Amino acid sequence: MPLKTVDATLSTFNAVFEKFKSEAPNNKNNLILFLADNEPSTNRSWCPDCVRAEPVIYKKLESSSDDVALLRAYVGDRPTWRNPLHPWRVDSTFKLKGVPTLILWEKGEVKGRLEDHEALIEKKIDLLLATK
Repeated sequence: MPLKTVDATLSTFNAVFEKFKSEAPNNKNNLILFLADNEPSTNRSWCPDCVRAEPVIYKKLESSSDDVALLRAYVGDRPTWRNPLHPWRVDSTFKLKGVPTLILWEKGEVKGRLEDHEALIEKKIDLLLATK
């Protein structure tokens, strides 16, 4: 089965995440990818690590023969993300420190994560997907 992708923003995340969690048992792997928003003037992410990591992550996930669900959660523009009180920075579940962050979600909790530059290393993505 191909990669199933759904997108969320700060304002839509709670509803999208509830649906993601309800469908999680149907998938071999459930991942959440926290990313920077695209700049309206360039239509490119303001985060250079996100620009480098996204194609690597998608390639790995799309090549999987297993059912994989990916929730892409966009953290906002640079000033929104830089706020130390950003909701996902202070969230007790996610505790984000940087973007991109790729999280393995299993049985209602975070089972593994790759942060910042780690998220573009193929071997680390393979290890994350093998975590059970």
